Amino acid sequence: MVERIDDQVVDPVTYGTPHKYDEIFAELRRSDPVRWTEPAGYRPFWTIAKHSDILEIERQNDKFINDPRTSLVPIEEEERRVRAGNAKLVRTLITMDEPDHRAYRGITQAWFMPVNLREIEHEIKNLAGEFVALMDERGGRCDFVNDVALWYPLRIIMTILGVPREDDAKLLRLTQALLASSDKDLSGGSNNFQGRQVAAQEFFAYFGAIAEDRRRNPKDDLASVIANASVGGNPAGVFESLSYYLVIATAGHDTTSSAMAGGLHALIAHPAEFRRLRESPELLNSAVEEMLRWTSPVKHFFRTATQDYQLRGKQIRAGDSLMMCFPSGNRDEEVFVDPFAFRVDRTPNRHIAFGHGVHQCLGLNLARMEMKALFTEIVARVDSIELAGEPAWIEANLVSGAKRLPITYRMKSCPVQ
Repeated sequence: MVERIDDQVVDPVTYGTPHKYDEIFAELRRSDPVRWTEPAGYRPFWTIAKHSDILEIERQNDKFINDPRTSLVPIEEEERRVRAGNAKLVRTLITMDEPDHRAYRGITQAWFMPVNLREIEHEIKNLAGEFVALMDERGGRCDFVNDVALWYPLRIIMTILGVPREDDAKLLRLTQALLASSDKDLSGGSNNFQGRQVAAQEFFAYFGAIAEDRRRNPKDDLASVIANASVGGNPAGVFESLSYYLVIATAGHDTTSSAMAGGLHALIAHPAEFRRLRESPELLNSAVEEMLRWTSPVKHFFRTATQDYQLRGKQIRAGDSLMMCFPSGNRDEEVFVDPFAFRVDRTPNRHIAFGHGVHQCLGLNLARMEMKALFTEIVARVDSIELAGEPAWIEANLVSGAKRLPITYRMKSCPVQ
């Protein structure tokens, strides 16, 4: 494994095979947690496998910055982007550093605070009930990913943006073209810059029209906030605004759907934990945190060192890239007792599924609210649940989760009110 580990770290197939990922990164945590990695077809980088090291990097956003490298991109694609005059497809909070990051984060930060999310909590609960009712209509059998998990958080984020329901399918297709382009089942195998560029352009055209409408006719939605935002006393940049729509419309639901599907799979695979949750629904908050740790939908982000730095005795040079591997950090044996056990009452649970520091996920409170609402309905209305076939996982090294989860279940005859 040692000879091939660098290529396995970047291979999308690794991320579509959870047990394989766990084996590779357990070995890295033991033997080489800060590893100089030189995979074929990629610029080299440091692989960061330990929880404490990820936190150390994330806390020091002046010494480890987002720009210019934020995720795994093959050298061939980097060169194509440069030739196309488009080194970056988008410019979002994920790629920004200070002071731009703080300024642009401030545009929508208030929307995602708990006090404001409470205003839409009732609507979120209604949508959760709607999708669990859909399970009932399916007659005891469905694909939880493609019938529920993909659509429920998508509808919530599109409602917040003010996007009509009839456009959900289009936006889901574009999300998968951008984030799961390496998985042939979801993108037709179009793992190339051109496919992602076309998807980004479609996103920009779609939300460009919405932004133009909201500038003329502002509404009480997030699309209007972004369309009319100012940064430093001037209108927000067009490229940055369109990128803002894109990241909210993709990351705002894709990661949550992965956590939901993976969370349900974990409950099915650990029936004693599912029984505990049904018997003690007050454990839902800790169960949601355990689902987030267990699934870790965002697999990595990069940082670039601005100065020489020592980490676990390794000499990081200014300009070096570091790949923070969040699922590995969330299985760290030094942080989590029995990390390969799924426990709905795990406390404490210092997972890093949302990242850490100033770049921590903007929508973490919304994701938690969505997950709790859905699993509240499932626990209350589903009497038993089992796999109805083999699940399948997305082969993508940036954001991934279940792509199929066939289940069979029995609903309770009288839903709990």
